[in-house]
Amino acid sequence: MTSETTPAGAERAPLPLKPVLGWTSFSRTEESLRLPSIDDIKYTVITTSGRAAIYQALLQLRLAPGSVVLVPTYHCPTIIAPVILANLEVAYFGLRPDGLPNLDTIDAATAGQARAMIVSHYFGLARSLAEVRQWCDEHQVALIEDCAHCYFGNAGERPVGTWGDLAAASLSKFFPVPEGGILASATRPISALHLSPQGFKAQVKAWVDVLELATQYGRLAGINWALTGLFGIKNAFRRASVNVGSADLAVADMMKSCDMERRSRAPLTAATTLASSLPRGQIIARRRRNFAIYARHFANLGDTPELLRGSGEEAIPYVFPLWVEDPDRVYHALRAQGLAVFRWDRLWPGTPQLAGDVGLSWSRHVLQLLCHQDLSAADINRTALATLNLLSNPSAPAPAVTRQHLGA
Repeated sequence: MTSETTPAGAERAPLPLKPVLGWTSFSRTEESLRLPSIDDIKYTVITTSGRAAIYQALLQLRLAPGSVVLVPTYHCPTIIAPVILANLEVAYFGLRPDGLPNLDTIDAATAGQARAMIVSHYFGLARSLAEVRQWCDEHQVALIEDCAHCYFGNAGERPVGTWGDLAAASLSKFFPVPEGGILASATRPISALHLSPQGFKAQVKAWVDVLELATQYGRLAGINWALTGLFGIKNAFRRASVNVGSADLAVADMMKSCDMERRSRAPLTAATTLASSLPRGQIIARRRRNFAIYARHFANLGDTPELLRGSGEEAIPYVFPLWVEDPDRVYHALRAQGLAVFRWDRLWPGTPQLAGDVGLSWSRHVLQLLCHQDLSAADINRTALATLNLLSNPSAPAPAVTRQHLGA
């Protein structure tokens, strides 16, 4: 099975939630358009994850303990956890309908206390941060550009990752790697991170995990049968564990779910080798294609949200964001069908409701439909048609939610 074929019975198989290594991962596309990427930024260091990169970015700023860091109300908990672990205080800002910070939600007192601000490019639809950059300069606030959803392309007038004093990106959202993030800066050298190396066992396990995932989705034709047997024997001696997501997690449990233990470790060789050696053109082309398929399917649902206007053709997307009026029923039904969709419905405890902010409504109503390169056109059509069927049948009950359906 390749990312462009759908064998018999695959229409019911769960879809991969992240890129999967396969023979096609090494294919080069004729698309020769050279786009900027996080790799091109002057100063870069590879970390174990995007959240580890945010943590290290905060340490680079050498802020006094208890300093205030501004974060968005619409967030993955892994944006907040690094702030807490760096012994800093969190304050929130709201979002505008185009996904940019609503600076009017930051009062004068909070602005005066703030020393850093984390701003995300949501869904891979990067925007110019000129206004935010100016605000940060005026208030002497360091800007950390969260590029977890954006690895390639431009954010308005500048390449992605070059608006911030520092930027954090994710390798695992764009490449078939077991882990990986990047800390980058276009303007300031990065001080030594003093990352501890991971041991031989961890290095071997990383390569095994990459191959096992590839085999699970049938991406290594010719050797899948042999690897399947080996992994079957290996897995017979271990019991799988499941992390269950919940919107009501206490702070301690929320922190645990963010998996920040490897924030000060060096990245695995499997991650650095694959990320540096795999071609990029196919990643860009197929993500754009998958996004365009979703856009065609959902074109008649109503007015185009401001978030999507003028962003599809230029972006190298992470997901297709879809606003749904009846989100709980639709989301759980799609997850029960094994489709590649999630949402950021696990807000950090204490996230406020701010006037003029769309963040809290996004956390419930915006579904993130994955469009990574290892989803075929058939996979995207399957997901879109299932979604449209649910939207056109509002009386259809939601399925029972089991442990395997919870979380992202």
